[in-house]
Amino acid sequence: MTRFSERGDAAIWLTGTGLGISLLMIAGMIAIILVNGLGFFWPRPIERITLDDGTVLMGEIVAREGIPRPGTSDHLRQFRIQMKLGNRDLSGADFRWIDERAILRRERPEDALYIERREYGPLIGAAARLTDGEREVASGSEAVWQALAPLVAKAGRDRARIRRLERDAIGGVNYQIERERLRLRAIELESRRRPDRDFTAERAAIERRTAALQARYADLEQELAGAVEEAARTRVTLVTAGGEEKELATLDIFRACPANRLTTAGRARVYASRLWEFVSGDPRESNTEGGIFPAIFGTVMMVLIMSGLAVPFGVLAALYLREYARQGVLVRMVRVAVNNLAGVPSIVFGVFGLGFFVYLVGGTIDQVFYAERLPAPTFGTGGILWASLTLGLLTVPVVIVAAEEALAAVPRSMREASLATGATKFQTILRVVLPAAAPGILTGLILAMARGAGEVAPLMITGVVKLAPDLPVDGFFPFLHLDRKFMHLGFHIYDVGFQSPNVEAAKPMVYATSILLLLVVLLLNLTAIIVRNRLRRKYQTSAF
Repeated sequence: MTRFSERGDAAIWLTGTGLGISLLMIAGMIAIILVNGLGFFWPRPIERITLDDGTVLMGEIVAREGIPRPGTSDHLRQFRIQMKLGNRDLSGADFRWIDERAILRRERPEDALYIERREYGPLIGAAARLTDGEREVASGSEAVWQALAPLVAKAGRDRARIRRLERDAIGGVNYQIERERLRLRAIELESRRRPDRDFTAERAAIERRTAALQARYADLEQELAGAVEEAARTRVTLVTAGGEEKELATLDIFRACPANRLTTAGRARVYASRLWEFVSGDPRESNTEGGIFPAIFGTVMMVLIMSGLAVPFGVLAALYLREYARQGVLVRMVRVAVNNLAGVPSIVFGVFGLGFFVYLVGGTIDQVFYAERLPAPTFGTGGILWASLTLGLLTVPVVIVAAEEALAAVPRSMREASLATGATKFQTILRVVLPAAAPGILTGLILAMARGAGEVAPLMITGVVKLAPDLPVDGFFPFLHLDRKFMHLGFHIYDVGFQSPNVEAAKPMVYATSILLLLVVLLLNLTAIIVRNRLRRKYQTSAF
């Protein structure tokens, strides 16, 4: 045992065990997230359950657990199941727990349909009839389903056409009308400063253009109303397990499937369709359904802006501290301050970003450049630019420390060889030191991205919102709108998991969004790691 201890075997086994436990915990966490998140999209069979009191329920079985009765012999020996009933507009609740002892009969009806709609969650029932205006197209479960399937695909195309009308055509006219309004407002402000100048011609030109745009807007509104009316003509009526009828426009149906008649291939198609919608679609129903593409886009864009701001300033600060500053008490104090900044709670940076960036800098920008828009703020309110700057301040200490360590690791002989050949200090740093230190600097970038992508508290007060219908990038000048609010995967997890009015329906979305957040961080980090490894092989020295 003495020789075992002297050789350090105990320490090796202890550290190895700690590493193994940590890896198992990480793997377990990821496995739980994957099972609960990815399993959410797999279509389950629909069961119709008859209770001993005559109640008939129909829905998906999503959970089964023992009934807790502490202190009794039946503790966790009896079980209950959780059913996803849907039909929230009819019953008032999406889920219900049922004691298995109260169940008289369980069956899987062949005519049961699971319909994903625009609002109120899924609609579960049997198809009764399909109408086109006042004309009945089909009646009976099988006939309605055969006629409904192509109408659901057509509804998707109709929604895309309506969306193009709303966002592209009408949105473009709205954008031009707003620009004319701002021009008129700017003329009014200018006329107050220069009362001697006549602005009648400019006002008349703006009014003519505005009148033409408003006429175009009215025409597009009529076209939109006609498109919506035409798409909403076909309606399907379903009968729930309790005998209630619910009529639904096919335009509001996103997906319909006969859950109990699906083959494995059919379930795989539904799974792929739901997964693609989740990645590429917009959220709906208080973010508990639909997709989260705006949150993915906002997260990636914010991380890229944050990295583009944090890395240059962090590297410049590290260069000054390591290469130019005279080492002494002041430099040591600066290093201590930088290290302390890395441990400041993130919400403190958020408060600073709100006060300095949003109110001071943004308010000043509005007064100088966007006076015609006041009192409505442009940059004087939260936006993706201020959120990125705030997170840039949060992560720049990490970049400074990593960059300074990378610069210190570059052998002194490389500097001396460069200077001996006649290169200036600036040329030596630019062409010798920085390329050799690039792998270490990219390590700081990786750490900064990993921390910045997962931060939520500072974003809550500097620009992130529950729902942002317009992305920070669009087809209207200046195309990149850094003043806009945005969605973020981390905040989306918080909002859906803790602020949702329908907790049970939101739970799977929390797991699925967590998977995407981990995947986004992993992809960003892998990109930086690949670049770092290539640079490391290129500038391999004895110091590395």
